[in-house]
Amino acid sequence: MSGVLIIVPAYNEEESLPRVISAVRQSVPHAEIAVINDGSTDATARVAAECSVVVLNQPYNLGIGSTMQTGYMYAMQQGFSVAVQVDGDGQHNAEEIPVLLEALTEPDVDVVIGSRFMHEDGYRPPAMRRLGIVILSGILSLATGQRITDPTSGFRAVNKRTIAFYAQDYPFDYPEPEAIILLHRAGLRIREVPVRMSERLGGQSSITPMRSAYYMIKVVLAILINLLRHRPEV
Repeated sequence: MSGVLIIVPAYNEEESLPRVISAVRQSVPHAEIAVINDGSTDATARVAAECSVVVLNQPYNLGIGSTMQTGYMYAMQQGFSVAVQVDGDGQHNAEEIPVLLEALTEPDVDVVIGSRFMHEDGYRPPAMRRLGIVILSGILSLATGQRITDPTSGFRAVNKRTIAFYAQDYPFDYPEPEAIILLHRAGLRIREVPVRMSERLGGQSSITPMRSAYYMIKVVLAILINLLRHRPEV
């Protein structure tokens, strides 16, 4: 498959980025890599540049939604036919990228989501986060009419049609679950595939049990608001 852009959102990921980029190059050597530096305060931008990839710097920390939309805008401007999100912390296994790309070639598929929970021995998050994911999965499955097992997974591959859609309309606050609603309402077709994910290669997650509960409440409200919005156009 040609015209593939790997979008790597990164905030203070100087430690993990070289390994992430190296793994992506080994798994999809034909793809171009763009690191979207979300106003990092460490050496993320310099490290990415030393890895000889495209580096797009946000003026300050704008969050994952704005960071990903910047990546999709770049993908659209450069005419890529496929874009894949691979997080800069190393949790997304690069060897699974071909699995997403293969699924994206199937008829009636616009977006492929890598699900951590479709393996029997798959990822097991802390109890509070798991509860939140189960609740979100239920709400999104009901709203879309299809089973969604991993609504917070950012490991996703999208086609050219979806790149153009995301470049124009991408949720900022809680992008992964909200994007599923936007895709569904726009008539874009989603498929989940089983993938395995790893622990962070470096840095530290900001998600605590209290933040998980807060996140769940706010994202449910955001989803309900999105369901009331006018249907987006592709």
